[in-house]
Amino acid sequence: MIDTNEYGYCSLIKTCKQVLDRLDVENRTATKITGKERIERRLWNVVALREAVSNAIIHNDYTNEAVPKFEIFDNRLEITSAGSIPEGVAREEFFAGYSLPRNKILMRVFKDLDIVEYLGSGMPRILRAYPKESFIFTANFIRTVFPISLEALELERGASIQSEGQADLRLESRLATKVFLHLAQDADNKAGMSRMLGHKTISGELNKQIKRLLSLNLIEMTIPDKPNSRLQKYRLTPTGQALLAKEKYRHE
Repeated sequence: MIDTNEYGYCSLIKTCKQVLDRLDVENRTATKITGKERIERRLWNVVALREAVSNAIIHNDYTNEAVPKFEIFDNRLEITSAGSIPEGVAREEFFAGYSLPRNKILMRVFKDLDIVEYLGSGMPRILRAYPKESFIFTANFIRTVFPISLEALELERGASIQSEGQADLRLESRLATKVFLHLAQDADNKAGMSRMLGHKTISGELNKQIKRLLSLNLIEMTIPDKPNSRLQKYRLTPTGQALLAKEKYRHE
């Protein structure tokens, strides 16, 4: 955590606008100019971000003085609001946009000021940009996780992820794709990955692809402070999990 700000102790309307203004600054635009076009990508989808922020503030359960929380990490944005899905609303109905507002007067005020549109319209907008797996439900909270756009990261790094053949996961090589999908099942070490590939020893190509997946922030070490530990394993990052969920959602 490198920066902490308090946006409370004022009108919730002002709070909402302050949070949106701050996130708009953080939601930088990555740009690449080619011979034919100018390519621009934001770190997060602007429409989905606005809907998620207003939903977190409008539908938060304030009865226990809990407040919405907005956290920016190096690979994702997390929005946490108090209160789970309203009683009597199924999860499928929640994603379909059927809503029983927890704070009806607050919802009406935000609608009258054109900060939100009609009731239940926000969820479909979010799901156009992010899969259902972006939402985490607990007994007392709802957390929305928006990974940083892989396209934006690639533009910032000055390179794009190239697809190989008809592979759905754009990880450049079949070996990298196999490693990625293997780690989607569970964390594993290099020896385990070699056995999965049918090799008796750890090849230089495997080491190369592991380094590449690490550089793309798709996988991470389980013991990052001891990279050479004999107990070292690798697992998907939230960005890698989001990529996997996006592919799964696209096929479904």
